[in-house]
Amino acid sequence: MKPQSEILIVGGGVAGLSLAASLGKTLGKRRKARITLIDKSFSHVWKPMLHCFAAGTVANENDRISFITQASEHHFEFWPGEVVSIDRENRQVVLSPFHASDGSLVLESRTIRYDTIILAIGSCANDFGTPGVKQHCLCIDNLVEANVFNEKFRMELMRAFAHGSELDIAIVGGGATGTQLAAELHKALDIVDPYSLHAFGKTPPKLRVTLLQSGPRILPAFPEAVSLAAQQELERLGVTVRTSARVAAADSTGFILKDGTHIPAKLRVWAAGVKAPEVTQTYGNLSLNPTGQILTHSNLCSIDDDRIFAVGDCSFIKDDPLPATAQVARQQALHLARHLPAFVERGVKVPGCVFKNKGAIVALGKYNGWATLPGGTVWGGGFFHGFSARMAHLFLYRRHQIELFGFYRGLISLYSDWIETFVRPSVRLD
Repeated sequence: MKPQSEILIVGGGVAGLSLAASLGKTLGKRRKARITLIDKSFSHVWKPMLHCFAAGTVANENDRISFITQASEHHFEFWPGEVVSIDRENRQVVLSPFHASDGSLVLESRTIRYDTIILAIGSCANDFGTPGVKQHCLCIDNLVEANVFNEKFRMELMRAFAHGSELDIAIVGGGATGTQLAAELHKALDIVDPYSLHAFGKTPPKLRVTLLQSGPRILPAFPEAVSLAAQQELERLGVTVRTSARVAAADSTGFILKDGTHIPAKLRVWAAGVKAPEVTQTYGNLSLNPTGQILTHSNLCSIDDDRIFAVGDCSFIKDDPLPATAQVARQQALHLARHLPAFVERGVKVPGCVFKNKGAIVALGKYNGWATLPGGTVWGGGFFHGFSARMAHLFLYRRHQIELFGFYRGLISLYSDWIETFVRPSVRLD
């Protein structure tokens, strides 16, 4: 009997988990291949929700999806850890030692063999070497960072309550993450308002959020009309939006702009730029672009090795670059899910992946939202906003759940979340 092909998927984000589930059904269930998913965490969260977890307006314990449960249901294996090197000659990867939260060693460094490997490790913010950012700023690139920010936000909010002072927060990066976080923080304070007199005997402190964008407008990936409308909505909420504001440095008191202006902030968030995690530098001398993303052909195969594929934010198609968005990651995962079985079983080359832009959505909490429509539709690439756009954003998340849980369990999850709204506070208070 021909031995099973070994397929490794590194990273359990939008692309990695959906690909593992799909290949598990088509190859793992029939024992045509052993599918192994590797991730530093034990659970998956939908990255476009991280700003909600950071603000505390969504309880992340209800939205985490267990990798072990998914592995059991979709016929793949899961190993916790981080791939720190790839030996392309011997087709094996090295996983770093795995430690418990108290620092104790749980698993030694391990070596795992592969026949095909798909890298889906996502991206992180790019500080462009700006002095002080690593030491004095927070990011929200993953659930751990979102939880760290949320705890600091709640503690600073409590301090402001007790002292009757204002809370200054500055966010660098006027893309979707920074813009949505600014609105979500105001939503959190709105929700806290009814509890404040009972907890502190005072009305909530004034929240001063400053959004800094180096370019001429926020949300540069959206039409100018959306950028203008979103800025007006943020300003209506009380957010100070500063465009063409280039940050020269960060310190413990705030940000210093290129023109010398000091932006005071107790909490400093860096949500600008995109780069691959630095670990890609150790991945078997694969060709990378200047931001560490793995260079691939249009079929998502590394330009250096036809057994290595890369999808999502950590990849960069050499001749046709695409934006680092969940939509791109999802389409690339679906493409490989469709064509990798033939590649694994019969050696059929994976065809080029053609991205189809289906529009984009940005939601400013409960206040407003905008969704752009594909340019090729009869709507002519326009946009709609308000309640419809916010519901469209929610639909994307529910679709993701249904793809992983199945239709009926996805609907039950929706119903369960609705029930939760009657028994839990709408913002994290503990």
